[in-house]
Amino acid sequence: MIEGQEGVTWPDWLALAETCEAHGVPTLLRSDHYMNLDGRHPERGSLDAWVTISALAAVTSSLRLGTMVSPATFRHPSQLAKVVASADHVSSGRIDLGLGAGWHEREHAAFGFPFPGPRTRFDVLQEQLAIVRGAWAGGAFSFTGEHYTLSELDAQPKPVQPRVPIIIGGAARPRSVALAARYGDEYNNLYADPGQARERRERIAAACERAGRPPLRFSVMTVIIAGRDDGEVHDRAHALAEKMGHDAHQLLSDPPHGWILGTTESVIERLSALRDAGVDRIVCQQFVHDDLDHVALIGDVLSPAVA
Repeated sequence: MIEGQEGVTWPDWLALAETCEAHGVPTLLRSDHYMNLDGRHPERGSLDAWVTISALAAVTSSLRLGTMVSPATFRHPSQLAKVVASADHVSSGRIDLGLGAGWHEREHAAFGFPFPGPRTRFDVLQEQLAIVRGAWAGGAFSFTGEHYTLSELDAQPKPVQPRVPIIIGGAARPRSVALAARYGDEYNNLYADPGQARERRERIAAACERAGRPPLRFSVMTVIIAGRDDGEVHDRAHALAEKMGHDAHQLLSDPPHGWILGTTESVIERLSALRDAGVDRIVCQQFVHDDLDHVALIGDVLSPAVA
């Protein structure tokens, strides 16, 4: 998962996609933001997420592509459904949609997107999920809600995939769990440790059972800094610290909760613990987007060891 608002250029995206395909990384996800978020680096721009995904879909053959996650505040749900369906056709069915409520207030103000309170944003997300699913379904679809009204929509063409996977994330609180059980295909947690992952997976499974569905795919997104030896770990930690404004020594001695740093052997041990806690997929949040050797290491060494 690449933070696209960190100045990732089109040649960078091409190189990332080529490296993923060459080294067996099955999915490349990107954030969906329009500007740098830390306020210190306005020069780090962002290409539009869905334009980038569609363009990459045209030059790849096996790599799945998608967002982690698109804010419901950025697009009308009918337009979002059309954009995702179009990308699904370009890719011949290799698209995932991550959809969330939106959170970065300054970005919304800068681009003129409305930014209501959290309860309203969540209401908007719920209506968008219903509309996106309805737009992709067969036949005409109508919807009347507090925020959107659609009349006899039969959006053509439908996606290539019979069901485009929708990723919904959070900390497994009741409302996001209920939405995931109703509309989602994957539930993603940020920086969860094995104990948190096990507990949250049980909540998701219980909600799915109540909804009459099998358990959703369960994933954890976290930062991984792996190296073949301590020197590589040290160099990668310093590169990330320099880019993101962290203290490298503190990062190495006391990393943020859920981050996984170390040699390949220790990282594999940590990843195995998450797998054994019921995690189906690890989404590796990579801030240093031009470290293609790290992408190759994930595909060649880490992924096969814990598959």
